[in-house]
Amino acid sequence: MLVYLLGVALFALGICVSVALHEAGHMATAKMFGMKVRRYFVGFGPTVFSFRRGETEYGLKWIPLGGFCDIAGMTALDEVKPDEAPRAMWRFRVWKRTVVLAAGSFTHFVLGFVVLYLMAVSLGLPNLDDRPVIGEVSECVRSAETVEQFTNQQCRPGDPAPARAGGLKSGDEVVSIGGAPVDSWSEMVARVQNTSGPTSMTVLREGEREQLTVDVTQVTRPTADDGTERVGMIGAGQGWLLSHGPAGAVGASVAFTGDIMVQTWERLLELPEKVPAVVEAIFGAERDPETPVSVVGASRIGGEAVEAGLWGVFLLLLASLNFFVGIFNLLPLLPLDGGHIAVTWYERVRDWLRRLRGREPGGPVDYTKLNTVTGVVIVIGGAFVLLTVTADIVNPIRLTQ
Repeated sequence: MLVYLLGVALFALGICVSVALHEAGHMATAKMFGMKVRRYFVGFGPTVFSFRRGETEYGLKWIPLGGFCDIAGMTALDEVKPDEAPRAMWRFRVWKRTVVLAAGSFTHFVLGFVVLYLMAVSLGLPNLDDRPVIGEVSECVRSAETVEQFTNQQCRPGDPAPARAGGLKSGDEVVSIGGAPVDSWSEMVARVQNTSGPTSMTVLREGEREQLTVDVTQVTRPTADDGTERVGMIGAGQGWLLSHGPAGAVGASVAFTGDIMVQTWERLLELPEKVPAVVEAIFGAERDPETPVSVVGASRIGGEAVEAGLWGVFLLLLASLNFFVGIFNLLPLLPLDGGHIAVTWYERVRDWLRRLRGREPGGPVDYTKLNTVTGVVIVIGGAFVLLTVTADIVNPIRLTQ
């Protein structure tokens, strides 16, 4: 239990650091362009401590569930002091305001990439492409008449160990079997199962190709219809985490980041259709592991991952959360940063069209006219958060699901 709580605390700390860096991204870019940053605080509620350096007040508040960066004149409706007016954010060029507004999400993307890079050079990145990479090399292969025998095999002296005897090692990527190329783990398994006896295999090991000969052993195994069949086996499992060197990890992390961002966008589009399943889970239905989770649920899963020693799952979850928050925050909805970016570019396009017609610029958008839309987004967002938090408390998703 203590390890689990430590995992929950570590994941929550990771979220707090992400939020703090999000706001730091806004602050750093605003200062870079000369905008006035009044305050930068981590957390909400009563102030624990604060100090002033230059024109900015920095501080920490008691509730570590967010933070804020107070930039003078973010909109034309914000009150500014006379000395702040020339440096009000809304007076700056559109591209500068866009950079400042997008800097928070960009920080999440960078942080997610850094986490993936650290995984790549230490634990390894998940094998999402079904690559034929060897993970575990078994001590032996044996025939089994039942599923229980097949999954609980005990090696005996003299039992064959084809992969081990043939020189296959963890991390080897099988590129060909019997002279024919292999592109995926499933293709490799099918090829091995239909093979018997000494078989040539080409593997990629630390960037170099090596030729091996593996004596594929025919064994008996159970089938889905309670029967048995004879198949070839070598005694090797697929590698789930693929390690990379410091240089190779850069490209691998970039590619993996792209894959995660595409998947995150797809999951984001699926959120509305997942809501009914979350409601059903609250009232006792089995929780679908594909349903969205809140920060509470993610922290619980993070705690379970640490308790089970699955640091790869912990880090992957933390990286995925950063990518989700970064993409979600760019949606063109107020009060999200993406909503402010949309308004900024609406003003730019509108004024360009007005100039084409020989008219003066229209001036800053009146945000009060958007209060209703903003309120609807806040209510819907708040309801969704409450819904997922409730589900994560009464019927949480477990790591073993």
